[in-house]
Amino acid sequence: MFRHALALVAALPAVALADDPKPKAAPTPIQLVDLKRADAVSYEKEIAPVFAAKCQACHAGKITEGKLDLGTYAGLMKGGERGPAVVANKPADSRLFQLAGHLKKPVMPPKGDGDPLTSQELSLLKLWIDQGAKPPAVDAKATRTVVLSLPPAVVKPVRAVAISPDKTTVAASRGNQVHLFDAKTGEFKKTLVDPTLKTADGKPATAAHISLVESMAYSPDGKTLATGSFRELTLWDTDKGEPRKRISGFADRVVAVTYSGDGKHLATGGGAATEDGEVKLFTAAGDAVAEFKNAHTDTVFGVCFSPDGKLLATAAADKFVKVFEVPSGKLAKTFEGHTNHVLDVGWTADGKKLVSCGADTDKMVKVWDYEKGEKARDLTTGKLQATRLVFVPKTPQFLLCGGDGGAKLWNADNGGQMRSFDGGKDFLYAVAVSPDGKVVATGGEEGVVRLYNGENNQLIKALLPPGAEPAKNPEPAKPKK
Repeated sequence: MFRHALALVAALPAVALADDPKPKAAPTPIQLVDLKRADAVSYEKEIAPVFAAKCQACHAGKITEGKLDLGTYAGLMKGGERGPAVVANKPADSRLFQLAGHLKKPVMPPKGDGDPLTSQELSLLKLWIDQGAKPPAVDAKATRTVVLSLPPAVVKPVRAVAISPDKTTVAASRGNQVHLFDAKTGEFKKTLVDPTLKTADGKPATAAHISLVESMAYSPDGKTLATGSFRELTLWDTDKGEPRKRISGFADRVVAVTYSGDGKHLATGGGAATEDGEVKLFTAAGDAVAEFKNAHTDTVFGVCFSPDGKLLATAAADKFVKVFEVPSGKLAKTFEGHTNHVLDVGWTADGKKLVSCGADTDKMVKVWDYEKGEKARDLTTGKLQATRLVFVPKTPQFLLCGGDGGAKLWNADNGGQMRSFDGGKDFLYAVAVSPDGKVVATGGEEGVVRLYNGENNQLIKALLPPGAEPAKNPEPAKPKK
């Protein structure tokens, strides 16, 4: 899949899939244990949970470092940019086993980036490969038990940003944290913490979520901030800075969330990779209204209400853009034309056009004529995937961000590019704009939020929470006379 969402609890960085160019001392192998069993190892019950707990922060969902996706069996067996990760019946020839077992450098995960596999986990992995690396034996849609742990300190991507309707606050994720900044000056305000949140061993998490924060949105009245993570959505009281309600029951990551313009409804998108995409509809208070069954056949990355709130557009990894009636969930129209995952979708202010973006090799942004049900134009926006888009309210203008580290303002009516918001040094996952278009914020893999003047694209400030600023190099000592 991608460098996104995606995703959760420990890291397998890209360096773990590339050979270390510098000769170093051989790593200390993890010792295997005799499992004393002849029955088959269950992929879905014993192997997949290990990947979820220790590998998927950087190898699942929208983020697949080294092009290795450990979020699905198909992705695992496909391998990454270094070739096959697993060779059935041959653990010694399986790169995943070699690196995870510390038999070969670079080990996974690198020291300090998370806990390595235990002897029991590594032995299970070896036995599973010895037995032929068999696929899941049960319905892949069956809910799996996943025990989450906190992400490593080095995993701090900004996957979501939002600007309050009154333009006073920028909310931004950073790893599993949510920070608030002054939208005018960029000064840090506070960090949102759920005091009831605890890790599997009962310790306070001191965070907004256990896993990475994947999505967020302000309610139109600005009183609620919704944040999505792995299998949960939290509604925060913005005045008190505390959780109002936590909603569970999601199949996987909640990678998209949006409010209707009238503030009556809240919609989410997500779902496990290669399984049915998940689209859910709630009241603004968080009460379930409907789940749109069989909406997509893969993860839903984008959701957006039409200006009148009567329709919901969705974008998914199955390459389709779809529109459903609200609240019934009845399919209204389908738009086909993307050649890869569709990562976001939005409506023009008049409700006559849709714009979608994704991971196409070219022409990754498409403008659709809703009434005619056909494509109006393609936009060539760059060489790397376009991850997120957001419309400037009451205008045909939209902001787009992606792999080139910047955001650009486009006009959906004529396909023209208006201005660029540059300065990012890595992949961007998130972009937000104030209702009047005067404040813009972006965030991504770098872990930094950049705040801009939306009218002249000038950078106001790079935003980081306290303690996250890079250390300043001390001045060299002056030689004694």
